[in-house]
Amino acid sequence: MIRKNVVVKGRVQGVGFRYIASSIASKYQVTGWVRNEYDGSVQMEVQGPEHRVELFLQEIAKGNRFARVDSMAVTDIPIVNVMKENQFRVRY
Repeated sequence: MIRKNVVVKGRVQGVGFRYIASSIASKYQVTGWVRNEYDGSVQMEVQGPEHRVELFLQEIAKGNRFARVDSMAVTDIPIVNVMKENQFRVRY
């Protein structure tokens, strides 16, 4: 089990990126959260088995026809108790 903090820059606000991230998180069954930042970036934390987190990050990096990911800063952070976090949420 690992947890990553991810800051994504590019065209990631106003294009449904947080909901894309939530959908991808559901696909790979990882937990965490995603939110827009005031500087135009998107920050997220994602937790799960290492291979699932890596697949999630690979798919996020691709963006889609609306969202464009220019860079992703990924750092390791301590895991959260799974009893306190059992889903991936969009934060406002």
